Amino acid sequence: MAHAAWTLHPDRALPSDPTIRPLAREILDQTRGLPIVSMHGHVDAGLLARDEPFPDPATLLVVPDHYLVRMLVSQGVPHDALGVPRRDGVPVETDPREIWRTFASRWHLFRGTPTRYWMEHVLVEVLGVEEKPSAASADRVYDHLVDRLAQEAYRPRALFERFDIEILATTDAATSTLPDHAALAAEGWGERVVPTFRPDALLHVDRPTWRDDVVLLGEVTGSSIHGYRDLVAALEERRRVFVRAGARATDHGHVAADATPLSDSVAERIVADALRGSVRPEDAEAFAGHMLFEMARMSTEDGLVMQLHPGVLRDHDPGVLAARGPDVGYDIPLPTEYVRALRPVLETFGHHPNLRLVLFTVDEDTFSRELAPLAGVYPAVRLGAPWWFLDTPDGMRRYREAVTDTAGFYNTTGFVDDTRAFCSIPARHDLARRVDAGFLARLVAEHRLDLDEAVETAVDLAYRLPREAYAAPRTGNAFQNELESDRATSTVAKEHV
Repeated sequence: MAHAAWTLHPDRALPSDPTIRPLAREILDQTRGLPIVSMHGHVDAGLLARDEPFPDPATLLVVPDHYLVRMLVSQGVPHDALGVPRRDGVPVETDPREIWRTFASRWHLFRGTPTRYWMEHVLVEVLGVEEKPSAASADRVYDHLVDRLAQEAYRPRALFERFDIEILATTDAATSTLPDHAALAAEGWGERVVPTFRPDALLHVDRPTWRDDVVLLGEVTGSSIHGYRDLVAALEERRRVFVRAGARATDHGHVAADATPLSDSVAERIVADALRGSVRPEDAEAFAGHMLFEMARMSTEDGLVMQLHPGVLRDHDPGVLAARGPDVGYDIPLPTEYVRALRPVLETFGHHPNLRLVLFTVDEDTFSRELAPLAGVYPAVRLGAPWWFLDTPDGMRRYREAVTDTAGFYNTTGFVDDTRAFCSIPARHDLARRVDAGFLARLVAEHRLDLDEAVETAVDLAYRLPREAYAAPRTGNAFQNELESDRATSTVAKEHV
């Protein structure tokens, strides 16, 4: 018996209220055609530099997706069965069809999760799948995907154009020499794919690999790093290299938000201890906070936007870390304090015209209590989008409800997708635009906004705010130029869409 083709409901994630939904549709219609501004993510620049066909469906969609993997593992599926590599060389499942079958037969586990929403969008809207994954359909869907991935239209650059990505920011280690970005720039992609400076490995002096990373930093800067001042000078040099390569921002994933500065003499002592391999945990923690202060100071000088997303205990299970490495789903949120932690940096730089500090959290209790009040008074502070465990339909609604009263819309940065999964970028932006349309529609229905104001705000959240927050380059596209020349109304957006 033939089944109807799998399609996605046009009103998915919009409010169910019959008064609000038509307004949400109207607002969404004005944003669905906007280009994607992706200023915070983890796509490998080499993917676009090489522009090779994607591998098999399992390697593309299952094995690297820690959202998906963690759910399956929580239901007793071994990492080995999902093809997640082991560090000790013990064999794991390598047949991509078998890995896909394991995932497809457990599709029901993802009901109600954002993983399902994103994957549905990827499968249906991007890859043209016409039946839902299941044990019965697994092989048919797999064969369909193999056929699609072999086509030129499904190579990374072709999809980049199809997704209408105006600019994509990657995340790159401070020691990276950025060869893929250089290759892209040589082909005219230098303002479309830009690096982001991620120095975490060098700021946490108790990391097992810290001394090796310092040696590498010395090699790429051509310097000898014998102490604190040498380390700071080398980091400043690497930031200059990233700026020349088109970077717009830095990215900091510390456990705590503390940014208390130390004296140079104390910082020198801690680095000397770390270079000897004998640093104390409390000193390492203090040094990490000090270096956040230093990163803010450097941003006032070179203009890089400073992104801070603390509050995650990474690699919660040390046995899994030893066997599999990081990024396999064992990162767990922690309570996070911002008000006292950031006071030193904000009382020093919070009104500095060259600092833009974008704050993220996975502790949503802080949205209304701490983050919105900080962004609502300090010119340097903007609120980052809900991310990681909170970039869900309900999480994003709660975010708007929690922060808008105090921070408004224009002390936020718009949406960032924070994804490694290239094919999910349009899915994540689509969901954010739908949630914002629903929130704005409620304000219109309650006569708290006029419809034209809601449309203009939706366009700002989807497009203009991320561009302005990250000082994205002017690309010269007609839509951007029209939009910027007619800021006072939403007429251009309406006509363009």
